[in-house]
Amino acid sequence: MSDALKHECGIALVRLLKPLEYYKEKYGTAFYGIQKMYLMMEKQHNRGQDGAGFASIKLDVEPGQRYISRVRSNHSQPIQDVFKQINERISEELKAKPEIGDDVQKIKSEIPYVGELFLGHVRYGTFGKNSIESVHPFLRQSNWMHRNLILAGNFNMTNVKELFENLVELGQHPKEMADTVTVMEKIGHFLDKEVMQLYQDCKTEGYSKREASPVIADRLDIAKILGRSAKNLDGGYAMAGLLGHGDAFVFRDPAGIRPAYFYQDDEVVVVASERPVIQTVFNVPFESVQEIDPGNALIIKKSGKVSMEQILEPTVKKACSFERIYFSRGSDAEIYQERKNLGKLILPAVLDSIDSDTDNTVFSYIPNTAETSFYGLVEAAQDFLNQRKNNYILANRNTLTAETLQELLAVKIRTEKVAIKDAKLRTFITEDSSRDDLVAHVYDVTYGVIKPTDNLVIIDDSIVRGTTLKMSIIKMMDRLKPKRIVIVSSAPQIRYPDCYGIDMAKLEGLVAFRAALALLKERNLYHIVDEVYAKCKAQENYIDSDVVNYVTAIYDQFTPEEISDKIAEMLSSPEINAEVKIIFQKVEDLHIACPKNLGDWYFTGDYPTPGGNRVVNRAFMNFYEGKDARAY
Repeated sequence: MSDALKHECGIALVRLLKPLEYYKEKYGTAFYGIQKMYLMMEKQHNRGQDGAGFASIKLDVEPGQRYISRVRSNHSQPIQDVFKQINERISEELKAKPEIGDDVQKIKSEIPYVGELFLGHVRYGTFGKNSIESVHPFLRQSNWMHRNLILAGNFNMTNVKELFENLVELGQHPKEMADTVTVMEKIGHFLDKEVMQLYQDCKTEGYSKREASPVIADRLDIAKILGRSAKNLDGGYAMAGLLGHGDAFVFRDPAGIRPAYFYQDDEVVVVASERPVIQTVFNVPFESVQEIDPGNALIIKKSGKVSMEQILEPTVKKACSFERIYFSRGSDAEIYQERKNLGKLILPAVLDSIDSDTDNTVFSYIPNTAETSFYGLVEAAQDFLNQRKNNYILANRNTLTAETLQELLAVKIRTEKVAIKDAKLRTFITEDSSRDDLVAHVYDVTYGVIKPTDNLVIIDDSIVRGTTLKMSIIKMMDRLKPKRIVIVSSAPQIRYPDCYGIDMAKLEGLVAFRAALALLKERNLYHIVDEVYAKCKAQENYIDSDVVNYVTAIYDQFTPEEISDKIAEMLSSPEINAEVKIIFQKVEDLHIACPKNLGDWYFTGDYPTPGGNRVVNRAFMNFYEGKDARAY
């Protein structure tokens, strides 16, 4: 989208089901798993560029031999840096020990990162933290192989404070109040309890301490551990974990907010945050890649047994709609069609805004991620134009000449690439006094393609804060001297903060919220703001399940069109000569376009977990009280 927005994370997991010699013989390398992990992570770089991490586990090693390796980076190109470190270490070892070059078992035993089980993560720092300590995977170490836990996830919990306090009640002393740490320590606590119980069982059955270890590994009930750990989790999550002896799991939240897909054959089990990543890297068809069911965990035992087990009762599925609008790779077959449909469905509103004058309208898009919606919009516009031609031909078939028909058929929908993003400039911009001037130059325009009689229609993925629109896009488009500028959002108005992994924590940052406040002031209805605050404040100490989202009252007084018109007014300025209009997708049409991802809390305030209502009320109270703080 044109507004810079941090979001989501990406996970990648690979479990090799054959001995490493198999991959050396079939694919020519003992480093097959590492190579696939590089591709899986690189193909998900769209999901996080603040940090990347990689962890591997070797199965069936002798005591005293290192079996867990991990490398993390928060460099400017973290994925490349991670694998640069891995490749350099492997090259150093092979150079120092050339005799092991074709001996797969010696490669496994003597070179780090080579193993059968791999976990990778790419990260955006939605809390603004980008220290190496914040980069996944996280590692909880123990001398007991089964109690080593590696965790990485695409998640955000709304109740971190409660989870932290639960750990304290258990007698722990967590090192920080962060959701990754609290979740890992909670899983670790119940993992420890399960291991100790199994050890006592083995002892009762007459096993020696050494004999008990493989028995514990075989009997560990991952589903039971996750079920006890997840009892109080409130948030959106797809979390992946590895245990030191070789078990692995990927666990998804009950509402299916965060995505997770898997593929399995007789060689590998693979998990990723996006379907086309698996399709491309492993060259498998669409239908071979399955979704992990909400509330379920994909569990991979050390033995290679794979199962999907329900951990929590699934709720109404509210998979994040932003995945489809913007975040996920558009090469997914379903997502590509959904984004085209978003463009098609908004055409009627666009036609109203240009008085159906497609002859004097140029269609374009900003940024590149909006290109697919643009194709849908243009296809629908072409269908409209063709219908207009058909009607004219039928109405004038008795008098139509060959010359008139040729002129009629020559009329086409006009499309141009009118804006080019200067990505390098954008990365330079910081929060300082010169920011506004710099933002104004984030986009360059293509001169000479717009006439003074033209409407200029620009489609964007969504409009969040409106900063780039106001400071850059509208000003730059106005330099082309169109009659009218129509900014089209393929998403509805973003009215409420997110609390499940997208960097939209503050209400006052949302242009739709600011527009609603402006309308309340204009119409002498600002007392509603005070009333909403009083209701929010009264719920401050309620348990989450009893909290109601009262912030919806801020918008209830106005139609979506009234708010859109106010946004257009706010994002324009006196020096803009063109008429400016802003159009948003209807929520109903979003659901038609993206029927499998009905998570629409950003637009409706209908949060999929109880913690969401507490977060939106807290965000409103922060705004009202003038606190520059996150709501979770």
